[in-house]
Amino acid sequence: MNKLKSLAEVVWVSTLLGLTSFGGPIAHLGYFHNVYVKRRKWIDERSYADLVALCQFLPGPASSQVGIGIGTMRAGLLGGVAAWIGFTLPSFLALVLFAFTMKGLDIGATGWIHGLKIVAVAIVAHAILGMAQKLIPDRNRATIAIAATVIALLWQTSLSQISIIFLAAIAGLFLYRKSTVTDLSEIQVTIKRDIAVACLVVFFGLLFLLPAIRELTSSHWIVMFDSFYRAGSLVFGGGHVVLPLLEREVVTTGWISSEEFLSGYGVTQAVPGPLFTFAAYIGTIMNGWLGAIVATVAIFLPAFLLVIGVLPFWDSLRRKPKVQGALLGINAAVVGILVAAFYNPIWTSSILAPADFALAAILFGMLAYWKTPSWVVVITGALGGVAISYFQLV
Repeated sequence: MNKLKSLAEVVWVSTLLGLTSFGGPIAHLGYFHNVYVKRRKWIDERSYADLVALCQFLPGPASSQVGIGIGTMRAGLLGGVAAWIGFTLPSFLALVLFAFTMKGLDIGATGWIHGLKIVAVAIVAHAILGMAQKLIPDRNRATIAIAATVIALLWQTSLSQISIIFLAAIAGLFLYRKSTVTDLSEIQVTIKRDIAVACLVVFFGLLFLLPAIRELTSSHWIVMFDSFYRAGSLVFGGGHVVLPLLEREVVTTGWISSEEFLSGYGVTQAVPGPLFTFAAYIGTIMNGWLGAIVATVAIFLPAFLLVIGVLPFWDSLRRKPKVQGALLGINAAVVGILVAAFYNPIWTSSILAPADFALAAILFGMLAYWKTPSWVVVITGALGGVAISYFQLV
């Protein structure tokens, strides 16, 4: 009975967070801290900090992984699933409904959709600025970031993203192999190691087997699941970095148009919850409700498998200087990948005239300096796009 009560409590609290957590991954961690640590006291300050550190280390949506971890600690593995469902469901439903309103419309010709594309310019530029300040503070990491940008722009294939991350890890391992690790507290976990190992086996098994199954069967659903699973498996640095990965999976293959892609990304900024629910919008455009469910499960599954699989081993792993060095290189490369995505497809598809750049500058200022809520920025961008369209017609 106590387990059911704890499970119901996890569902209720995580759903409230899913309805109210605006502002992106960093803001989500602030909401989580206020609710889970200060108000509910489900986890202490030290354990929360360690869990956040783990989720920042892993690929995937950090805020969702923190929620999964806390839900698991509170109510077991089902608690982790419940925490994910509660936090994800509100934005999932909102983006599915938006996608259904967009299907069949000539959205590329509407001014407010163009405005949403300009919103994406401001939001990604703001993300790049914040990440660059933290992740490339010295010449070596700046060099890695620039190299990653060049490679990502000039070598646009399905192998480019993982190759950049792999090379950056090697560079970081070499350049920062003597990194020192200080002030690390001990993290307490209750997950059995055999369950953790099973999750890691499933994660890597799907990552390597799905492409082979995809080639053998040519099933549309296998192809779709593989594309979203791979995107969710290779995202280091937060939800914004999933943009180039998904763009190459769904736009270059012709599954959805660039206009549909960027307008959906803009709307994703206006809803609470994780940015990864952008996959629900794409899945709906492609295959309706079933497509939304498949895309969402596929892109979040790696995050769940990794956080459950690595948590019991994290305390000893994170103390190794070589791991810290590789991570520094990977984080620098993430900035470069995001810069490349900022140019193509975001800038090239959105900034078509001086008025577009002027609107993007205003929106960037609202985000970076006036600390305007993201939903206000999205509405302003949509209205600005309508105004630009109107004056161009007059």
